[in-house]
Amino acid sequence: MSGTSVDAVDIAMLTTDGETIGDRGPGHGYPFLADERQAIRAAFGQTVAPQAAVDAVTRAHVRAIDSYLAQYPDRKPDLIGFHGQTTFHDPSRHLTVQIGDARALANRYGVPVVADFRLADVAAGGQGAPFAPLFHVAMTADLPRPLAVLNLGGVGNVTWIGPGTDDLLAFDTGPANALIDDWMMARTGRSRDEGGATALSGQVDAAWLDSLLDNDYFDRRPPKSLDREDFQPGSWPDGMSVADGAATLTEFTARAVARALPHLPVPPLRWLVTGGGRHNPTLMRRLSVALDASVEPVEAIGHDGDAVEAQAFAFLAMRSLRGLPLSVPGTTGVPHPMTGGRVVMPG
Repeated sequence: MSGTSVDAVDIAMLTTDGETIGDRGPGHGYPFLADERQAIRAAFGQTVAPQAAVDAVTRAHVRAIDSYLAQYPDRKPDLIGFHGQTTFHDPSRHLTVQIGDARALANRYGVPVVADFRLADVAAGGQGAPFAPLFHVAMTADLPRPLAVLNLGGVGNVTWIGPGTDDLLAFDTGPANALIDDWMMARTGRSRDEGGATALSGQVDAAWLDSLLDNDYFDRRPPKSLDREDFQPGSWPDGMSVADGAATLTEFTARAVARALPHLPVPPLRWLVTGGGRHNPTLMRRLSVALDASVEPVEAIGHDGDAVEAQAFAFLAMRSLRGLPLSVPGTTGVPHPMTGGRVVMPG
């Protein structure tokens, strides 16, 4: 899995039949090289990605898989789920673009590769996101409900899981790390606000925060999803310090999640957070305040929050191979449970 924050390729090994979860092997992240990240970012917003971006995604995944298999030589995969890199997402046009060469991976590793997970959902009128909710259901099968799983990648998304078998609702909450990361890169050349330290030292600009929150997306009823670029400000405020900008964008991320509450059927008993945002203690504190609830990383239930998204696409790859649904009406708004994915065989 490589997410909208374009920080790394995450790899995880999972034993699964696509319905239950067995052994969860080790997970690791392998950072993109600077030139790869630059090539990928240049493809954002384009419906046809430049070949340089496709090659960069493929090259980064090959390097990551090679490194993983060298580190764990006894864990040869039977199947690879390859999400690819999202560079464009506009379900209103029935269009979503994830790039990378699945056939190159299948030929290199000699196993089937499942790719293009979202295309069938979007073609059928679904939002094509979020796409991990069915895995969230499986990974929390033994926990009291209702509960919420909140993924904080480049974009945030929530999965609300109710007490009934079909009580499932998921949607994108708003930007998560993307705007904070972009601010830090533009102002400091650093890829993130490490540990939320910059935001912690700053003051929230109330006027700018209000302008960011003044977006009809938050009032729109689910299903709904976002492209990474949807909330890019027209311009960054002139004269604002790095710390104040980081503080404002961190608060915005927390408030965006809180704006999801009116859309949930009932408040969850607990919030479990996965994705890179859970490493930001300033953001986690602001979330707890904004939600007026306990907010815990998924490590609290024995999961590796850095591996959950990669595990989800291993899980979905097996579901694709078995012809099981990857999305349902409550997760993406697709009209009916939707199978999907493209299976690429080696050779």
